[in-house]
Amino acid sequence: MINVFQPTLGAEELGAVAEVLDSAWLGKGPRVAEFERAFAEHLGVPADRVVTVNSCTEALFQAMELLGVGPGDEVVLPSISFVGAANAIAARGARPVFCDVDPRTLNPTADHVAAALGPRTRAVVILHYGGRPGSVLEIAELCRDRGVPLVEDAACSVASRAGDDPCGVIGDIGVWSFDSQKIVVTADGAMLSARDPELVAAARKHTYLGLERFSGYTSAKVADTRWWDIEVTSFSRRSIMNDLQAALGLVQLRRLGGFLERRAEIAAAYDRELAGLAGMQTPPPLPDGHTSSFYLYWVQVDEAVRDALARDLYADGVYTTFRYPALHLVKAYGSDARLPGAEAAAARTLCLPLHQGLSDGDVEVTIAAVRSSVRRRSGRLPPPPSATTA
Repeated sequence: MINVFQPTLGAEELGAVAEVLDSAWLGKGPRVAEFERAFAEHLGVPADRVVTVNSCTEALFQAMELLGVGPGDEVVLPSISFVGAANAIAARGARPVFCDVDPRTLNPTADHVAAALGPRTRAVVILHYGGRPGSVLEIAELCRDRGVPLVEDAACSVASRAGDDPCGVIGDIGVWSFDSQKIVVTADGAMLSARDPELVAAARKHTYLGLERFSGYTSAKVADTRWWDIEVTSFSRRSIMNDLQAALGLVQLRRLGGFLERRAEIAAAYDRELAGLAGMQTPPPLPDGHTSSFYLYWVQVDEAVRDALARDLYADGVYTTFRYPALHLVKAYGSDARLPGAEAAAARTLCLPLHQGLSDGDVEVTIAAVRSSVRRRSGRLPPPPSATTA
């Protein structure tokens, strides 16, 4: 089966893990600190602006806590988002308010966000769909004008940029994922960044039981101290990354340039071979000045055809999926919104395999399977809804 997502791991990662095992220190230690410094350098921000956590979902939970989101508050987010974002809001007793998205890019525009803002809005959370920055600069300006913090879910956007600005540091808080399906992989794990270093310092405590200090790995001198004494500043969880994960992350970050180059090649092949196929649409071009991480590549067909296309591809050995189901339709969140762009996108979109481990043969098989199924099953699409290219 040709997978949608797949990590690229090899001898260098294995050697890095072996070094950690040989050191006899597997917990949070010097490699975590090194990974934080390396990722901060990758973003072009000071090292005190980032902190590792054990998952991107936890990072989203931390973001809501850091911003003081609570009962009676509302947080705006696009309906096409990861479920962890909505859970992080609802778990604080706040109300997720879902906004619409462009049906072709699956990203919200500033107008979509503005339409969902209200007097109780405490924050806005946006996802950069598939690694595309979307209208983040315009949304950030809107949020600044309204005095509302912006959280960027950059889980798919480890190297995406809007102009000179890396996704994740344009708003007030950013989060990135390094789970087994992402581009930079640490098996599990994530990074949180904040414009205010004091929020990062708070997150560092909140992710380690609210301890002012802890008696784990330290290079500090402990003479004349009782390093086992503790001081608790908040009733928090233990949500830290360890040195095994960080060792993987350091190698993966060094290899990121090659990963991105291959992913861009595959996306270009899909564009070239699938564009213009009757009955199907490929992603719109990126706006000038935008850089994608090429995390997802999606095609769109009539909703009567989409599920059949997925079954055809599966029968041909090509696994596909749709990321992410429209959250305003999930009963648990109690939304009665009608969001035509998100609903159209959720009914018509299918994500094809896209990862740096795909061979040329895998790409050719995928293209041939898509062309065969679409030609067999689909007539021409109806005129698409009006769309931006954000």
